[in-house]
This record gives sequence, C-alpha cells and structure tokens, in this order.
Amino acid sequence: MATATQLLSANQVALLYLVASVLFILALKGLSHPLSARQGNRFGIVGMVIAVLVTFAVTQNVWFSLGALVVGGLVGWYAARRVEMTQMPELVAAMHSLVGLAAVLIATAVVSTPTAFNLEDPIPAGNRIELFIGTFIGAMTFSGSVIAFGKLAGLGNKFRLFSSAPVVFKGQQMVNLLMFVAMIGFGIAFFVAGPDAKWPPFLIMTAIAFVLGVLVIIPIGGADMPVVISMLNSYSGWAASGIGFSLNNPLLIVAGSLVGSSGAILSYIMCKAMNRSFFSVILGGFGAAEGAMAAGGAQKSVRSGSPDDVAFLLGNAESVIIVPGYGLAVARAQHAVKEMAHKLSAKGVNVRYAIHPVAGRMPGHMNVLLAEAEVPYDQVAEMEDINSDFSTTDVAFVLGANDVVNPLAETPGSPIYGMPILEAHKARTVIVNKRSMASGYAGIDNPLFYMDRTMMVFGDAKKVVEDIVKSIE
Repeated sequence: MATATQLLSANQVALLYLVASVLFILALKGLSHPLSARQGNRFGIVGMVIAVLVTFAVTQNVWFSLGALVVGGLVGWYAARRVEMTQMPELVAAMHSLVGLAAVLIATAVVSTPTAFNLEDPIPAGNRIELFIGTFIGAMTFSGSVIAFGKLAGLGNKFRLFSSAPVVFKGQQMVNLLMFVAMIGFGIAFFVAGPDAKWPPFLIMTAIAFVLGVLVIIPIGGADMPVVISMLNSYSGWAASGIGFSLNNPLLIVAGSLVGSSGAILSYIMCKAMNRSFFSVILGGFGAAEGAMAAGGAQKSVRSGSPDDVAFLLGNAESVIIVPGYGLAVARAQHAVKEMAHKLSAKGVNVRYAIHPVAGRMPGHMNVLLAEAEVPYDQVAEMEDINSDFSTTDVAFVLGANDVVNPLAETPGSPIYGMPILEAHKARTVIVNKRSMASGYAGIDNPLFYMDRTMMVFGDAKKVVEDIVKSIE
C-alpha cells in the first residue's frame, strides 16, 4: 500500500490544502448573495474534491477511507433525495450533530493511541488542551443538535425534551453553571493526569458535556430555533478546528475556523434581528422567558374570505407585498405564488416579496424557496429595506407566516417583545392565508388576524393560490 511520502511531499500537501482553503473562503464569499451563490457552491465543491483527494494521498489505509467515503456519500445522497425543502432545518441540525460526534470520536481515538496520529505518548500538554476543547464543544454540539432536531421535527408530543415550548425547571441556570464548572474541572484533571490516569477524567468530562448540551438547548423556545441552528453551526466549526490542531491538519483548522466564525457572525446578526443578547445565546436558555400563550384567540371573531375575494382585491391593487412563511414551505406553494405574481404584474400591479431574517425554520429558508421557483431577485426585499413601504401598500398578502408579522412584538411584556417584525399590519388591506387559527411556533396568538382590515383565507397555501390564479385569469 502506498504511503504519504510516496505520493505527495509535505510541501505539496500544504500547498494543496492552501488552495482548498482559499476555495472555501471564495465559496463563503459567493454564498453571501443570491446572484453569486451558484459560483460559490462551485468553489466549495472544487475545494472539497481537492481536500478529499489529498486525504486519500496521505492516508495509510486507502480502502478503509474509500469505504467510509462511499457509505457516507450514499447516506448523504439518499438524504438529499428524500428530504423535503421544509425538512432542511432538521437535516442541517442532524448534520451538525454528526460533526460534533465526529470530533468526540476522533479525540477519543487520539487519547487512546496518540502515536497513530504522530503524537508523543504521553500526549503533550498543548495537545491535551486542544483535545479538551474539541471534545467538550463537539459533545455539546452533538447532544444540543439532537434536541434542536427533535424540536424542529415536532417530536414534542412524544418526548417532552423536544417540546417547541421552553423546557425549564427551578434552579436550571445554577445547574448549568455547576455542570460547566465540573466539566472544566475534569478537563483540568485530564490535563494534569498521567498516562495511566487519563481515562476517568476524560470520560467524565465528555459525559458532562453531552448532558450540558441538552440542558443548554431545552429552555430555548420555538421562535428562537433559527438562532439555535446558526449557533450550533458555529459550535460544530470550532469543534472541528480544535481537533484539527490535535491532528496537525491545517485544512481542518482553516475550514473549522471559517464555519465557526461565519456561524458566530450570522448568530450575532440574527440576534440583532430578534432583539436577543448574543452572549445569552451562547450561554443558553435565552428563550426561557417564552411560553406564555395569549389566551382567548379562539373566542375572537375574524373576517374570512374566499380565493375569489382575494383575487379581486389583488387584481385591483396598485401595490402588493407578499410575505412568505413556513406554511408556504409546507404546502410547496412557491411556484404557484410566482405564477400569481406574474399574472398580477401583467395587470400592472407592483408585486414584491418581504423576507424576514428568521422566517421559516432556519436562516435563508424563504430565500431558498423563492430562488427555487426562480422568483426575480429584484422583487425580493429584506425586512429593513421594505418595512417602511407597508404603510403605503394596498395589500399585504401573508402566506403561512405568523410570528414574524405578529404586532405583539411591539407590546411590552409579550414573550416576543422587541423582536423586529415585518409590519404587515400597517398595510391598507391585509390578507392572511393559514390552514387554521393555530398559533405560530412561538405558541402565542396574533392580533393581526383579528384586525378590521384583515381578511383570513383558510386552506392549503398551494390550493388557495392556484384558485386565486384561476380567478385572476
């Protein structure tokens, strides 16, 4: 079997890793805008191909690595084919959990047999610190991502830990703090332990980290889950970077740092969008104040209409702003909505789309759906760019959105108070399509539905929009 020195020199490996790292940076740059996203994906694919080929060149067991690649590739291919667009947030959470678990398994292997990773035995002090950091972040990422997956997948009816409402108990923050201190303590014990005493503190530290990952995520409410996904994305990157130091793998260090830093930046941006504290997100439990549900929504009266009524209002408007939400994603109605917008534009109606930073179940969820339907980018506007236009808009058409258009965000004492929203309630006429009067993911009522100038249209978003298109014709 060929070895690393027979295929690539150390300098060649370093150069190819540098090229792959640059391509990953270009990929992130491209993914920052819809117009350059395809090119960004191409850069990322080429960079990953280079990274994989170099890995094969330096591995001592090509067939084992090839088998792992085939198994992982088949699982990924199957998942990509089967997973609906509405399930992408769950898939992302699952991927984060695997990254965290991989970091823990690699660290365990290094602790078990350091010489297999070109490390001295006993493990040098610097490498022990790296292993400690990579292990506890990876363990917290794994268990926290599993909880996030369960919350997003709606498993709360079967297991309370996965409830979309915050799961809290008395003294929770103190328990978290004590466990964190204990984890650090056993990490220090692992650092100073001799070769024959390294396993007990390492295993206890890892077990505490797994439990702490659960405790950090369970008090976070449903409305804040998009931030959690971004936060866990950052954690998985830092875990990979920490293990990269232990393996002396510069590409893993760079790629992990890119994921970690970009995830942290995105989390900060989203926290600003939701009026949350960035540090409280990192510490966990920032959604613990949630869960108070507005009562009496079922007893209030609403004004409902038919698709024909909506078609009349839309067709006679000068300006329409469409607000897509998770209900649109569930119904897979993006193509029907694009056709409706095209029909209205042909009648001289100015149609635009308003996107909230955390609409759906993960960052960019609505942008991806609209891009899939080939909605022109110049018709899509972010919240801060379009909010001031709602007051001069004839019709705001809300499709399956709830919390991101809830005026309670402007009411002190509300569970979502301070969260910036799309100000659809300021439009001259508001049309809301929902399957029922059920509350949103945050579990609170929405006064928008009961306003005098609001018309509710109940039913599946795709079917409703298709009927609207027929009426417009």
